Amino acid sequence: MSHETEKHTHVLEDGTIVEHTHDHHHGHGHTHSHEHTKAVLNRLSRAIGHLESIKRMVESGRDCSEVLIQLSAVKSAINNTGKIILQDHIEHCIVDAVEHGDKDAIKELEKAIDRFIK
Repeated sequence: MSHETEKHTHVLEDGTIVEHTHDHHHGHGHTHSHEHTKAVLNRLSRAIGHLESIKRMVESGRDCSEVLIQLSAVKSAINNTGKIILQDHIEHCIVDAVEHGDKDAIKELEKAIDRFIK
C-alpha cells in the first residue's frame, strides 16, 4: 500500500494555529486527523459549561429574559462550532472527494448542510 501524508497549516479566526495531516492510504474514503478537532472540542466544552449554568439559572428561578439571552448566546456558539466543522470538512474532505470523483461524499455534505441550516 502506498502511504503518503500531506501536512496543512491553518490559522483560525481566533489566532489558533492548526496543523492538519492527510493520510491517503486506502482506496475508498479517507481518514485524516482533523486538528480542528481540538478547537471544536474546546468550543463544545464551553457551550456545555454555558448550558449547565443556564440550567442552574432556571433552577434558581432567574428572570426568563436573562435565561433567553444566555440561550441565544449558546445557540450562536453552537452554530459557529458547526461552521468550523463545515469549513474544515469542505477544505479537506470535499477537496479530496472532488479529486477522487467521490460523489457520495458530496451528497452527504449536502444532506449535512441541509440539516444544519434548518
